[in-house]
Amino acid sequence: MAVLLTFMFILNVGNAQHDGSKGVNDAKDKKEKNVAFIPLPILASNPTNGFMYGVAPGATWFMGDPAKTTISSGLGSVIYTTNKQLILTAKTNVFTEGDTWNFIGDWRYFITSQPSFGLGTGPNSNKIVDGGFEYQDDMLSAPIKEAQMLEFNYVRFHETAMKRYKDTRLFLGVGYHLDIHSNIEDNLLDLEAEIPVLTSHYLYNTAHGFSTTGYALSGVSLNVLYDSRDNTTNPYSGRYAYVNFRMNSEFMGSDQRSTMLWAEFRDYISLNKNRPRHMVAFWTYASSVTSGNVPYLDLPAVGWDQFGKSGRAYTKGRFIGEDIWYGEVEYRFPLQKNKDTFGAVAFVNATTASNRMNNIHLFDHLDVAGGVGLRIMINKKRRTNLTLDYAWGKYGAKGFYLGINETF
Repeated sequence: MAVLLTFMFILNVGNAQHDGSKGVNDAKDKKEKNVAFIPLPILASNPTNGFMYGVAPGATWFMGDPAKTTISSGLGSVIYTTNKQLILTAKTNVFTEGDTWNFIGDWRYFITSQPSFGLGTGPNSNKIVDGGFEYQDDMLSAPIKEAQMLEFNYVRFHETAMKRYKDTRLFLGVGYHLDIHSNIEDNLLDLEAEIPVLTSHYLYNTAHGFSTTGYALSGVSLNVLYDSRDNTTNPYSGRYAYVNFRMNSEFMGSDQRSTMLWAEFRDYISLNKNRPRHMVAFWTYASSVTSGNVPYLDLPAVGWDQFGKSGRAYTKGRFIGEDIWYGEVEYRFPLQKNKDTFGAVAFVNATTASNRMNNIHLFDHLDVAGGVGLRIMINKKRRTNLTLDYAWGKYGAKGFYLGINETF
């Protein structure tokens, strides 16, 4: 019933943009050249948050002549969940007139929780605590064979500015990135028990000299972006490649000095030149700690990309490690012969992560998931889609996802 009400609300918003007399439409067309706003109500559930309710407004606009300027987009959220989580976000991808500059923003404040299963992928990713840990000679900690729940507050401020190189689709620039985890409660950790219970979060952070109750990561980045997509929110063609090299320093507020690398690629292949919505889309990224150490919750992890779209079926952070690779392929197709209002997708994703302490390397194990989804185009001029997906993964993972714009 909740999902049906959301459908009706969105369809009414979409229809309102096209109904009425010619004079009214002319006025609305002029307005659409500036900002299209969708106040999406959220009534959904996923493995990380449980049942969610709130609002997640989305907006698209042009900073200049649409013929020469890529569409800009922004997504926000004010959400509360049955897992007693508060989620406040503001995420933007802005192109100035003529695509002279591209600004990417990711601001978040969370009062949240998520389960942890240890670093790496595969059945041995949690083996340090699954069989107990030898914390003194011949003395083992209590085995842990369940999810290790972490509760914490989180602040993220990421902002990147990139300048277009001449008349190409190449952008170069710098960014600033701040991540603060505080009030961390490691629910299963018990150092006072007769047989101590030592969790993955505790063991990793103490081994690398980090606090177990809070830490900060702060630094600048160098960025290279190639973006030839015909639409940033729902591409039919083009490619996207992005490299971010982040340098965290104690001088800027990090607990320790480190560097991290993010590399991402997306491609879109048409299957029917007369129906560009009939296509196959590819997305892959890799992230790695390239020097030094970073705290546990700042390690590369599935579900913590800018828009939180990776790893459908799994909880945020389900797979985490010093190195991670993620790949996804999605088949997209229209459900109507001559119209584009309704569409559908089928997708498969895969994740591999390392655990250097346990000698688990990338591609030693691959954890996969898959699912299907419905698409409702609520603004045809800007290709704005309402997305509804259901995904299944390993270890009993599954989830339902409701959002605006394509996953990638």
